[in-house]
Amino acid sequence: MRIAFFGDVMGKSGRQAVQEYLPGLIDTLDLDFVAINAENAAGGFGITERTANELFDAGADTLTLGNHAWDQSEALSYIEREPRLLRPSNYPPGTAPGKGAGVFPAKNGAMVFVMNVMGRLFMDPLDDPFVSVEKELAAAPLGEVCDAALVDFHGEATSEKNAMGYFCDGRASLVVGTHTHIPTADHRLLPQGTAYITDLGMTGDYESIIGMDKEEPMRRFTTRLRSGRFSPAEGEGTLCGVVIETDDRTGLSKSIHPVRIGGALHQAEPAF
Repeated sequence: MRIAFFGDVMGKSGRQAVQEYLPGLIDTLDLDFVAINAENAAGGFGITERTANELFDAGADTLTLGNHAWDQSEALSYIEREPRLLRPSNYPPGTAPGKGAGVFPAKNGAMVFVMNVMGRLFMDPLDDPFVSVEKELAAAPLGEVCDAALVDFHGEATSEKNAMGYFCDGRASLVVGTHTHIPTADHRLLPQGTAYITDLGMTGDYESIIGMDKEEPMRRFTTRLRSGRFSPAEGEGTLCGVVIETDDRTGLSKSIHPVRIGGALHQAEPAF
């Protein structure tokens, strides 16, 4: 089975990159399932029903969120109506609407488990992400409840993301890091067959400061003064993420490949 996971969609530029490149990539690579982190899809801050539907219509099978999950107030009710939208699973019980994990059908009829979890180092103080992941993976064991298992670890610290990769090794098909908006070069198979990357990077305009128009962040860095709001850069976006190929028997990964299409980054596309 071939599965793609794309990194944080940033504003209009990111949504346009998904709309322009994803449908063709699904056909060219014969992708069975597509997951996208979309916590910055609506103007760089959170998600709305309209922006989510743009991504679903382009071919996404599920969307994950992160620390900006509730920046758009309508997300609080929308997530209750849209089972394909996942927020971090390690919110304390009873504090957040929606859910943090689910099992979804792939185009080939297989079932794919997806979960979203948020780190705690330099992030909001949520519950222990490792406890949450342990609970969810135990409830949906690979090869029994699902044919593939994907974990989106939304975190700041590379060490915490590394630890989560090895924590899930042999129990998940893929562990991806999101949140920092910069793609890392460490995509690899871990010893027990889990594909891993510390950060997928951002789907958006890289002629920016992590997706934002450069002027206001530069002013704050150089003067320590605020003169306005951050606004997403709106140049040509890069579709950024990875594609994995899983073993149909075990659900573990046989390969992982970076994807960077369009925009300012060096291009990369799997050569299946």
